[in-house]
Amino acid sequence: MDMHNRCCSGRFWCIQDICGIICVVLTWFLILYSMFVSFFVILIPAISTHTIFSVFNLILFMSLSSLAFISHVRTMLTDPGAVPRGNATKEMIQRMGLQQGQVIFKCQKCCSIKPERAHHCSVCQRCVRKMDHHCPWVNNCVGENNQKFFVLFTFYIATLSVHSLVLVILQFISCVHSEWKECSTYSPPATVILLLFLGFEALLFAIFTTIMLGTQMQAIWNDETGIEQLKKEEARWIRKSRWKSFHSVFGLFSIQWFSPFTNPPLDGKKRNAYLYAV
Repeated sequence: MDMHNRCCSGRFWCIQDICGIICVVLTWFLILYSMFVSFFVILIPAISTHTIFSVFNLILFMSLSSLAFISHVRTMLTDPGAVPRGNATKEMIQRMGLQQGQVIFKCQKCCSIKPERAHHCSVCQRCVRKMDHHCPWVNNCVGENNQKFFVLFTFYIATLSVHSLVLVILQFISCVHSEWKECSTYSPPATVILLLFLGFEALLFAIFTTIMLGTQMQAIWNDETGIEQLKKEEARWIRKSRWKSFHSVFGLFSIQWFSPFTNPPLDGKKRNAYLYAV
């Protein structure tokens, strides 16, 4: 794999796109902001009077934030399924041992053997297997190797946003009921501003990530990526059944479906099946 799109001394897959890097930093900042307001404005000041409620929500919020952050980092730093650049050489084609009637597609932009269902990304400058789209918020393409992590990221962010929105509403009710006395360690105007910003952020991200999660689940359910739906391509591949499509992304159903620490169930046979199209 070439070093053109990688940084960190070549140890990690990371796209060198300034727009994507800014979006990533902004995403992390918004997660940290939600943690700050939820902890120091809402939950910690109320821990003496509502101990069980505060401790439970502190643990829940920290867990969701950590899982969302890890899913985001894994989506960003995982090779989405990029095809090696410049591998469409005569020697490579001869080594594939193709039979008569088999056709090889070559990408003219990155000079690579273009696998079936692969698409070229102008930002990554590579062909990506089962590319769904390029997402600047994770500074990477969503493809065969990292779609699971992207789905988990949208799921945990959507859940975290709903949780934050509920906390903001409850805090407003509590402060109004106590006439803004001892409901926060900050002054009433500062508390209102912090809560309004968090409420707006939570509502916006809840809507946005829920829509993204729905489109990803639909794409997996129908075994058709977002770019294939957009181009309205005729399905030249054999569509998997709905549950097999989910198994190909998440594996057999277990608690590991919800873990950003486990990799998608990819193996050599699956990779080799995408080397050519008939």
